[in-house]
Amino acid sequence: MMINRGICLIIGYIFGLFQTGFIYGKLHHIDIREYGSGNAGTTNTLRTLGWKAGLITFIGDAGKAILAMLAVWFLFHGDYPEEVKMLELYAGLGAVLGHNFPFYLNFKGGKGIACTAGVIITFHPPMAIACLLIFVVTVAVTRYVSLGSMLVAMCFYLQIVIFASEGYLKISEELLPEVYILGGAFFVLAIWRHRENVKRLLSRTENKFSIKNAGNMQKKE
Repeated sequence: MMINRGICLIIGYIFGLFQTGFIYGKLHHIDIREYGSGNAGTTNTLRTLGWKAGLITFIGDAGKAILAMLAVWFLFHGDYPEEVKMLELYAGLGAVLGHNFPFYLNFKGGKGIACTAGVIITFHPPMAIACLLIFVVTVAVTRYVSLGSMLVAMCFYLQIVIFASEGYLKISEELLPEVYILGGAFFVLAIWRHRENVKRLLSRTENKFSIKNAGNMQKKE
């Protein structure tokens, strides 16, 4: 069974290597990592290249996690029906790792939130509703995308614990501790990738999101 976990992580990592924002930027003759926050994810792409670029990047980054998890389901649901939900999480985690740390870009990718959104949608669609509401309300009230992003990861983790413990995810009890750890890994990764944002939030110097500033190409300082 351990080898299956490794296979799923690798499958996810390979899918995660598709850097939508970086590729979109290159098609428009820029390296997205040299602009704005220097991040290759959805938010920086939106801020740098506009709403169309941001939407395409979000769909691509969420989609690669969805495809990775579907691939794992097709591979393992027949032989391991009771473990397949957990294996899907391994694939999703691998996709986030591939997105955040792509080897061919010197391990400098995105922050994994759009990719995590794809994981949430695939793993248990009802979870996505609560996560979306939290993100929208947080950003609407505070205008901090980073805060909304971290709260999404926390909401996902809490829902995994609650839904799994109540039996809604149809995961056997012996696998629950591992599933809880996997859920926590998404949250830890989100916090780690947003560690600079956390510092700016605490010092009240974090950039607030503005619709008017979408598509504002500014070189990274």
